[in-house]
Amino acid sequence: MAYLVKQSHRAPAVTEPVPVDDSLPRACVIGAGSSGIAAAKQLYLAGIGFDCFEMGSDIGGTWVLDNSNGQSACYDTLEINTSCPRMAYSDFPMPEDYPAYARHDQVHAYFQHYVDHFGFRHTITFDTTVEDVSRTADGRWDVRISGPDGTETRTYDAVLVANGHHWDPRWPEPAYPGDFAGEQIHAHDYRSRAQLEGRDVVVVGAGNSAMDIAVEASFHARTTTWSVRRTEWVLGKFFLGKPSDQGLLPPGWVPWWVTALRLRIGAVTAGGSMAEYGLPTPSHKPGQSHPVQSEKIRERLAAGAVSARPGIERLDGDGIVFVDGTRAPADLVVWATGYHVSFPFLSPELLAARDNDLPLWKRAVHPGLPGLFFLGLLQPLGAVMPLAEAQATWIAEILTGTYVPPSDSVVRRQMAAEHERDTQQFYASPRHTMEVDFDHYLWDLERERKKGRARASS
Repeated sequence: MAYLVKQSHRAPAVTEPVPVDDSLPRACVIGAGSSGIAAAKQLYLAGIGFDCFEMGSDIGGTWVLDNSNGQSACYDTLEINTSCPRMAYSDFPMPEDYPAYARHDQVHAYFQHYVDHFGFRHTITFDTTVEDVSRTADGRWDVRISGPDGTETRTYDAVLVANGHHWDPRWPEPAYPGDFAGEQIHAHDYRSRAQLEGRDVVVVGAGNSAMDIAVEASFHARTTTWSVRRTEWVLGKFFLGKPSDQGLLPPGWVPWWVTALRLRIGAVTAGGSMAEYGLPTPSHKPGQSHPVQSEKIRERLAAGAVSARPGIERLDGDGIVFVDGTRAPADLVVWATGYHVSFPFLSPELLAARDNDLPLWKRAVHPGLPGLFFLGLLQPLGAVMPLAEAQATWIAEILTGTYVPPSDSVVRRQMAAEHERDTQQFYASPRHTMEVDFDHYLWDLERERKKGRARASS
C-alpha cells in the first residue's frame, strides 16, 4: 500500500541508554540532517557502535535557517512541498496542529523532537568536519576529522554518507555571454525579501525555489522577471481542499504509468500548461519530470506582477536579453539552477558523480565499495525522509547480519536495470539522475529486505 496508509503511531520514547554490541561492525555517519539522524537512530537502536559527525552546531541540515555549517539553502518563507504525513518518519508522525505543509522552523523543531524522543543526541559530534574518507589495506575505512580539538583519523567498518545534495550550487555552464553591472546570487544564498526590496529582479530556473523567490519578489521588488528555458508542469498543493499528495494513492507495486497519470491529472486540474502566461510550451508530458508545486505563481503571472520570459541569450549591462529578443531591466539575478552532487571527503578517483550521475543499488549501495553506504541520495516524487529512514533500517540489518544480500552479479544486474528504468521515465538532465517513484521505492526495498532476511535465516 502507499506509505501514507502504512504510517504507524508514535513509537515509545527511549529513556534508557541502548548498550553497544562490540561484536558488531563499527560505523561512521557523515551529517546530521534529515538522512543522517535517520541513520543514527537506526544504528543506535540496533546496538551498533558509531560516530555521527556534523559540520555545524545543530541538527536539521538544509531546514535550519542560516545553519552554521554554511550549507543550508533555507529561506525565511520556505515550507515543505510534501504534506506532513508523507514527509514524516514512519514511527514519529508530525504534530497534529501543524499545517498541511509545515514551515521550515516547524520541520526543524520536528527533527529536534525526533532526536530527543529516541535518545541519541549524545551520539552526534557537532562542529566537526569529515575531511577525508579512504579505504584501508584490509578493506575498512579511515575517516579523518577536524574539530575544536584538532585533527585525527579514526577507522570504521562502515561509512554512511548523508551529506545531502542541495548545498553545492550549480551555476550556468558555460556562463552566459555579456557583461552584467548588477549582483548575481545563486538561490542557495537567498534568505529573505530584504535581498529583493526595490530592485529589478530576474529569477532564472523552473523549480520550486525559483517560483518561491519569483512570487516573493513580485510583492517587494520594483520589477520581477522569471526566465525559464524549459517549462515545467506546475501542480497545485491542494486538490478538492486536501493536500494533493494524499487521498487515494496507488500501491507501490503498480506500474509507473499509473503514477504518471496521477501527475497529468494534477497538472490539468491546476491549470494546465503555463504557455498562456508567456512561458514556452513544455517539451515533455506531465509525469516526465520532477513535479513542481505553487499555489501563487499563476496568480502573480496573471496579475502582471511577474513577467515571464524564455531562456537567456546574454547579459547586457543593467539588463538581460532573452532568446526571443526581449529585454528586462535587472540589478539582481537569482540563479535557481540546481546543485552538484559532490563528496568533498572522497577522492574523485575513488568515486565521483559526474553530471550528478551515480548509479547505486537501491540508491544506497555501491557494489564496488563494500562498507560505503549512501542515504538520501535520491530525488523522489515526494519527501526524502521516509526513504532515508527505510535505507537506514536496511543498512542496520546489513551490519547486524539479519539481512544477507544476493550475489554480486545479481546486485550489479539489478542496479543497471533500475538505473535505466528510473532515468528513462524522465527527460534527460542532471536533475533527474536520482529520480525515483516514492511509493514504488519503499515497496521494492521492503520486498528486498524480506528476501535478504530469508537468506540470512536459511
